[in-house]
Amino acid sequence: MAATLRQDRETLLSALAFVTDFEPRHGAPVRLTPLVTRVTAANSGPFTFHGTNSYIVGDRTVMVVDPGPDDPDHVEALLSAIGKRPVSHILVTHTHRDHSPASRALKAATGAPIVAEGPHRPARPLHIGEINPLDASADTDFMPDIFAADGMRIEGEDVTIEVVTTPGHTDNHACFALLEEDLLFSGDHVMAWSTSIVAPPDGAMVDYMASLDKLIARDDRRLLPGHGAPVDDPHSFLAGLIAHRRGRERAVIARLVAGEETIPVMVETIYADVDRRLYGAAGLSLLAHLEDLVARGIVVTDGAPGIDNRYSLAG
Repeated sequence: MAATLRQDRETLLSALAFVTDFEPRHGAPVRLTPLVTRVTAANSGPFTFHGTNSYIVGDRTVMVVDPGPDDPDHVEALLSAIGKRPVSHILVTHTHRDHSPASRALKAATGAPIVAEGPHRPARPLHIGEINPLDASADTDFMPDIFAADGMRIEGEDVTIEVVTTPGHTDNHACFALLEEDLLFSGDHVMAWSTSIVAPPDGAMVDYMASLDKLIARDDRRLLPGHGAPVDDPHSFLAGLIAHRRGRERAVIARLVAGEETIPVMVETIYADVDRRLYGAAGLSLLAHLEDLVARGIVVTDGAPGIDNRYSLAG
């Protein structure tokens, strides 16, 4: 069984090459393309890497994608990079506190409407007695001015944005395609430096996998994520992400075959090479896989799947 886990891990690493070489240049505008400038917030951390990437999109009139955390210095850096240009829209990929809170200050400064799929919400109702461990990271005060539906087009003076809804990391996650340059602002759904956290009840693995399938069917030339460097070969990277998640699913099943019944025990084995400070997030990721496996009838547990449940293979 240990040999199988090692083989799975080696296969995943070969299929999914992370890019951790990234210079954030906090607060400074970095021109990426003729129509896109990045400004990275100084909110580095284990879940944000070197900070949140905000993007200024357009030329004469601009849009802003993911204005970032509630940080006056970052808002000022964005306004400085924008200069005297009008802002037509403020686009928010999802409502975690490292992405959406600055939208309100930016709206107050520019008058631009806020565009997002919707307010923050869990992917499913909480079970009796369940507490959402990610409540503190949710921007529950957020409300868009314009609700972004899948396929909707947002017209600016210089650019056209297409909405691509991608639930999974959060229920309200959306990506934004810049049609003029075949780019996709991928938020936290796809990042070059790490896999995305899928943590119930905030997110759902079945939704996340469907959203990966949705993106791999597209022909975007490049992905610009909410943290870290661009994804320059989207199709190969997305295929690697899908293989990675399927490998995690196989690892969970293997641990159940080996007689491990609880998430904390599985985390110790499956994530043996991961920083222990991330074990809480790892446990939530395994819960997302187990919810999906229970729903598909492959795994059973007493009652609704939860972080403290005991699990076994069906039949």
